[in-house]
Amino acid sequence: MTRAIVLAAASSLALAPLPSDRQALAPGEGLIAVTGGKVWYRVVGTGRATPLLLLHGGPGFTSHYLERLRLLSDERPVVFYDQLGAGRSERPADVGLWRAERFVEELAQLREALGLSTVHLLGHSWGTQLAVDYLLTKPNGVRSVVLSSPALSIPRWIQDADRLRKTLPAEMQETMARHEKAGTTSSEEYQAVTMAYYKRYVCRLDPWPKDVEDSFAGFNPAVYGTMWGPSEFHATGNLRSYDRTARLREIRVPVLFTAGRFDEATPETTRSYHELTPGSSLVVFENSSHLAMVEETDRYVDVIRQFIRGVERRR
Repeated sequence: MTRAIVLAAASSLALAPLPSDRQALAPGEGLIAVTGGKVWYRVVGTGRATPLLLLHGGPGFTSHYLERLRLLSDERPVVFYDQLGAGRSERPADVGLWRAERFVEELAQLREALGLSTVHLLGHSWGTQLAVDYLLTKPNGVRSVVLSSPALSIPRWIQDADRLRKTLPAEMQETMARHEKAGTTSSEEYQAVTMAYYKRYVCRLDPWPKDVEDSFAGFNPAVYGTMWGPSEFHATGNLRSYDRTARLREIRVPVLFTAGRFDEATPETTRSYHELTPGSSLVVFENSSHLAMVEETDRYVDVIRQFIRGVERRR
């Protein structure tokens, strides 16, 4: 289904009441015990429409930068949580916890604890890996999934990153390569060129808004380094061989892919995932990079709202 069809269908239903199949989820926040520790969650909004559960990127980042998606809470609960190890959740020292399988288990435990018998999922970046791996366990009650700026083949991600690195000045490219070879990626010089890359392909707003800065402030480099690596463009962790492209055809719920025109999760690669996922839709945000929910908030929220409403009407 094309983007135009998705948006037109949803717009034609915008004034009709949403169906109700559940009791309202009470707003509030707290901690939930999961394998390895406790995770922080917050429920925003009321209403009886199916809740939306947000899976933030990272791994090792926080849900702060997704805060603007609370705009969707006027018609359904929106559930935020910080994955174990970062942000407002506990930070256990056991590096053996930092595995994709444990985060999938954590998601199932969170959902059970909150009584989310039916739910929509929205995963961003690493959160798309988490969403896809969770869906491949065949859980009941997932109504739809948004895979925003997806990272579903890390070998493909690295190919894209190698191309994007070459758009930086030659001296920056040399600095990146030199520190990666020497294992000195924690140096201030490497961090400076990393930020230059991020300001092109992660968030193009200048200055970065507080919700983005708060996510970086709550970041846990131990989780990120173990699972990913020293930077977005240099994968050395246990996710470096991750690739679920061969299994995207197994997803049976409605899927919306999104990407920014200047995204490190490139539109071309995102389109390839869309083409491998039967019945899925694709939207590209023309004025965004990796954080379209921050860079084009109004349009991003409208696209997500209309997609979910369309799914609920078609049930």
